[in-house]
Amino acid sequence: KTSVFVIGDFNNWVYSSEGFMKRSPDGNWYWLEVTGLDPDREYGFQYIVDENLRIPDPYTTKVLDPWNDKFIDETIYPDLKSYPEGMTNELVSVFRTRPPVYTWKNNDFTPPARDTLIIYEMLVRDFVATHAYKTVRDTLDYLKRLGVNAIELMPVNEFEGNSSWGYNPSMYFATDKYYGTPDDLKELIDECHGRGMAVIMDIVLNHSYNSNPLVRLYWNSTNNQPAANNPWFNVTTPHYYSFGGSDFNHESSATKAFVDSVCHYWIDEFRFDGFRFDFTKGFTNKTSNNDYTVSAYDASRIAILKRMSDKIRAYKPDALLILEHFADNTEERELAAYDFLLWGNGKWRYQDASTGKSSDLSDTSWKLLGFDRPGIVDYMESHDQERIMYLNVMDGLADGGYNIRDFNTAIKRVKLTATFFLTIPGPKMLWQFQELGYDVILGEGYQRLEEKPIRWEYYTVPVRKNLFDNFAGLIELRKKYPAFSSDNFTLYQSGMTKRLNIVHQDMDVVVLGNFDFFPRTIDPNFTRTGTWYEFFRGTQVEVTAANQNTPLSLVQGEYRIYTSKQVARPSFLLSVEDPVIDENEGLLFEVYPNPFRERAVIKFTGDDQYQPHTVEVISATGAVVRMISIPAGIGETEIDGSSLAAGT
Repeated sequence: KTSVFVIGDFNNWVYSSEGFMKRSPDGNWYWLEVTGLDPDREYGFQYIVDENLRIPDPYTTKVLDPWNDKFIDETIYPDLKSYPEGMTNELVSVFRTRPPVYTWKNNDFTPPARDTLIIYEMLVRDFVATHAYKTVRDTLDYLKRLGVNAIELMPVNEFEGNSSWGYNPSMYFATDKYYGTPDDLKELIDECHGRGMAVIMDIVLNHSYNSNPLVRLYWNSTNNQPAANNPWFNVTTPHYYSFGGSDFNHESSATKAFVDSVCHYWIDEFRFDGFRFDFTKGFTNKTSNNDYTVSAYDASRIAILKRMSDKIRAYKPDALLILEHFADNTEERELAAYDFLLWGNGKWRYQDASTGKSSDLSDTSWKLLGFDRPGIVDYMESHDQERIMYLNVMDGLADGGYNIRDFNTAIKRVKLTATFFLTIPGPKMLWQFQELGYDVILGEGYQRLEEKPIRWEYYTVPVRKNLFDNFAGLIELRKKYPAFSSDNFTLYQSGMTKRLNIVHQDMDVVVLGNFDFFPRTIDPNFTRTGTWYEFFRGTQVEVTAANQNTPLSLVQGEYRIYTSKQVARPSFLLSVEDPVIDENEGLLFEVYPNPFRERAVIKFTGDDQYQPHTVEVISATGAVVRMISIPAGIGETEIDGSSLAAGT
């Protein structure tokens, strides 16, 4: 560049020799000392480069936006400095010589161990109606009850527009004002730390949108793309994927320095506990023309990510570094061995399992993927996929009178799937409101990015609240007992029945699930003899060498967790002797014998035992062969099956 001027509130935005900046002999640096400033006043300023380009300072921590600030409510960002209308155009940077200092209350927070992480992914805009950090802070007790120990905020650095997912970043050191002030964000992080929750920042370093001053400084207006001499950005995207902005050149020394500054700033200034780096598969300059080639093993990309990690962990050794990578498994294994966490690809398997399709949950296990440590962040849902509850009620399958699209059945299928999701060892992530069976369509194209309705009222719906309780109970179980961090576990899958066996010195665990449309039997493979305890029902089974592998019968959609020692059970799980629980009505009942030859007895218990009921008798093939109406006041009844054909 040949010249740089600075204009701002301190010189009335006048483009004159007063703002002409000094230049270093090598031509790389410009500076100007400005005096006579009020230390408690904010000043807006810009640079004019080569007498025609107006840009904000790329490192500014606050931006004034002529297009979007007017729509930010005073309650969200009080006393927001006005844009200097009529004085300039484009984004304006802001500084104070004596900025306010936030006083931290929690100074000794240590993030949870990686293998115990229960992360809650959150888009502030669609989580609370005010879209404000302050309101999120007021919901932390809800998240504490759920049991999560980390929150992952979708991008909160300055992005284009106001209402956005945040993957269209423009400025990397400024918080987006749509969510509140910088101190509001610091207070949220501080309060999370006070509750034992880490806070992870989702950040986009694959690309930046074109209002970014680093893009605009070296721009080819003829071809509408970064110029060939841009120190930070590639002229075109080499790796096939383009997200509407300009692609960072991660092999450039300028980009490396910029990335290091960005990461250090958010950890040092805001005390974030780590990052979820968006689309790290794109951190490469290797040319690719399809997903297969961009996903192939890439040593240069690994080197780029390892270098970033080394820089971050030099000042924060326990930083949580998560990659949205989805590359060759050999590459992901190598990155996991370097202590990165990688978003898992088992989400599709959970969707298939829940909706009744044939499924293989192998991708959810870090061991089956060949990792040497629990480096997979496993999840059923994220911001990129349709909700499983929505898929259940819209696309769930049906057979033999068992219909997954039925609302109550759909909820139970989420419970069934979550029972495996939350017990398979390794880090986990929930997408906001998953725990309440959120069932609004994500959609395609721009529909995906639209604001989604906020359904806090779901928490007052008993069946949805019971789903929340199930999630909370399972999270409490895995956080409390080290068996769920064991590296000695086996996932067994035989068609639509699945089993997880965990072996640990503290206790062993057996998880069983029938994802089929008909009753099935499954070998529990109890790993010890002695008493085993069923988590959901509070029942016991005596295991001997003779019955260790005796198959157990599970009705369609049924799930069980057996532990080799008695564990604390959440208060919402009632303890009775061998009950079947209707989770919608609160009814409990016992059936014996079951299966039966000619007669069986049903004994009703619980608060609703004397209400009228309807009993369905289901054959081994899943067909309903008899319906019996039980009038009010009857606590026990007998089923007569003597007229049914043998083998039914």
